[in-house]
Amino acid sequence: MGESAPGELHCAACGALGGAGDVVLDLGPVPAADDFPLPDAPVPDALHPLAMWLCPACGLAQLAEDDTAAEEPLAVEPQALRDQAAIAVDLVTAAYPGARSVVEFGSPHGGSWLSLLRPYGWLDAEERADVVVDTFGLMHEPDQAAAIRERADRLADDGVLLLLFHSLATIVEQGQWSSLRHGHTGYYSLTALGTLLGQVGLAPATVWEFDLYGGTVLLAASRDAVPDEWVSAMLEREARIGVTDATALRSLQQAADAETDALAEALAGGSWYAYGAASRAVAVLHRAGATPDRLLAVADASPGKQGRTMPGTRVPIVSPTELVAADPERVWLLLPDLAREVGHALPSLEGRWAAPC
Repeated sequence: MGESAPGELHCAACGALGGAGDVVLDLGPVPAADDFPLPDAPVPDALHPLAMWLCPACGLAQLAEDDTAAEEPLAVEPQALRDQAAIAVDLVTAAYPGARSVVEFGSPHGGSWLSLLRPYGWLDAEERADVVVDTFGLMHEPDQAAAIRERADRLADDGVLLLLFHSLATIVEQGQWSSLRHGHTGYYSLTALGTLLGQVGLAPATVWEFDLYGGTVLLAASRDAVPDEWVSAMLEREARIGVTDATALRSLQQAADAETDALAEALAGGSWYAYGAASRAVAVLHRAGATPDRLLAVADASPGKQGRTMPGTRVPIVSPTELVAADPERVWLLLPDLAREVGHALPSLEGRWAAPC
């Protein structure tokens, strides 16, 4: 690939050039999503551009640029993710009963399936495998084309590639603008993934859908695949939503701006506590102008985050025990998809969960 002119961007999947006009969501300069500073760290925290760009050629939604450095993951794997993995493994082992070898490309944030697959007799492969599993790993790869080629190269001739991803269709439908994060290069539709897979001679065979994150998809692809009715149904849904249409994706900008204004107004009107020091909350709190005098603390189950602060806003991160001891009147759940899990873990806070908007 040659040098791009100012305002031009290279697609991480197909290498096509596009202009700044293809940016569909721009959150402006925000702190790095995985950098949770200690209370005495120098201020201000560095800010980095955060925008989503839609490739006009292959339709892959992706980070427009990313000048952050990945930090060591500090999060605790939620029970919801573990439950989803167990269900997915049951489905996969039933669908491919003859598979015996597996290679996994995991996420930097954890979530391995290997311990769940071994009781079924699936063994780690040193070279090529019957099944290659990618659990939220592909999205972290800056070079999407090279990453999909690496996964395809580990497949046996009749092997199956399994890709688990957060659905772009769901992100658009539900206005999940905070899903855009540093370190997460790709935001996938089945439509765009079909093109990416085609570069390495693979095609979608079937899909399974899960409630995780509002809509998570497990895609099975192989070299001789004939797409089934579930693939067709998902492609039709994506076409209705417009996952490769910049105009449709710009609804995320509208959602981001409206929610930011509402959150800023709510935070200005009184003090809050919150739960969930997640990377996706960083841009939300920063854009809403959260400060430690209005958002008194964010609780999180991860010991690695406790005692640190939210980047940019420097709101302190405390343990769930400290949150309960504070006896808050209201708690803003920053991870609404974990409402059941958190409610079960913190029963004394029942009736106090609220949203600023």
